[in-house]
Amino acid sequence: MLPVLTRYLSAAIGARLADEGARVSIVLLAIEKTGHAATGGLLVAALMVPHVAAAPLAGALADRARRRKPLYLTAFVVYAFSLGGAALLVGPATWAAAVLLLTGGCLAPLLFGGLSSLLRELAPANLGRAFGYDATTYSVAGIAGPTLAAVVAGYAGAAWSLITLGGFALLGAAAFLTLPLATRPPAVRTTRAVQPLAAFTVMVRRPRLGAVTAATGISQFGFGALPLAAAAIATTRHDPPLTGVIMAVCATGSLIGSLLTTRIPLVHRHPERTLLLCIALMSVAFLPAALLPDAWPLLAVAGLLMGPITVALFSVRDRESPPDVRTQVFTLGAGIKVTSAAAGAAVGGLMSSAGPAPLLTVIAAGQLLAATTGALILRRAGRPADVRPPVLTPE
Repeated sequence: MLPVLTRYLSAAIGARLADEGARVSIVLLAIEKTGHAATGGLLVAALMVPHVAAAPLAGALADRARRRKPLYLTAFVVYAFSLGGAALLVGPATWAAAVLLLTGGCLAPLLFGGLSSLLRELAPANLGRAFGYDATTYSVAGIAGPTLAAVVAGYAGAAWSLITLGGFALLGAAAFLTLPLATRPPAVRTTRAVQPLAAFTVMVRRPRLGAVTAATGISQFGFGALPLAAAAIATTRHDPPLTGVIMAVCATGSLIGSLLTTRIPLVHRHPERTLLLCIALMSVAFLPAALLPDAWPLLAVAGLLMGPITVALFSVRDRESPPDVRTQVFTLGAGIKVTSAAAGAAVGGLMSSAGPAPLLTVIAAGQLLAATTGALILRRAGRPADVRPPVLTPE
């Protein structure tokens, strides 16, 4: 049988590839069936907005459950069928498609931050490297998901594109089913674990956790506008397909950065400092493209820095999360990032007519603001909290 980490990565890629590709497929399907791209935007919002709204409750359910495998499998399957159902309903009953996507979005936090929270249990002997490989799944999904969605839509139609992505989520569920996830003893299920807002309290009281959460949330607001900046660069060069190339370059840089962090112990020794330094450096990485449109290949540097940022973020969450609200912290943190990126995309859309320079300048300034905010919060930090994982028994 394949190693546990390999099976975990297969499960994570299946879910995350489906999510990244779905955003493209949904828009293409809406245009194909209704003729309105705006409808696609609303349907994507139905899938994405619940990430932060439902994250605390989804995390609380996972923290309370003794047998978590059925809960996670339900999330995989519901997410897959929400995509497949929407593929059939957009057009004939678009409102019903929106309801399905909203349902899938409510369980999506378990497939992002929720999965990452399991790595301490699944790969305790090499946790730092496991977080590095987990970060690569986002980069792989960011490259492969939209590409797969566009290719299938081009050959078979947008509906089949969305159905295919749902199939990848089911493949992820099959891989997850093989993981040796343990049963929690009853003692782990404390009163705080059932409080959906407990993760907020932990983030406020633990400066290291609050610093990285605030910093990455603000940073992702800028990254949410990056596709609009890429489109603006492509427009100025009269080369629309360049938009996809620019985004692929950034995602490839992120993939390389994530792989490099599996070999750099410093990221795991001082994760909060590494995270804030890399975010500050990203503010510099965006400026060349803002000043010179032909310098867009240097955006790969921003992607490269995203690798250690993601791994450092996972490390801080792992160290600072109390066992009884661990999954809540991971799901809420991921939800904040997704929602912030969605808000950044909306603002970027409003600014897109101004051209790439103002957009990239705002994105760069956002990274500097993120690093500064995180540094100010981090000044409150004392010694790291002593957080030990619970004792688990084989299921």
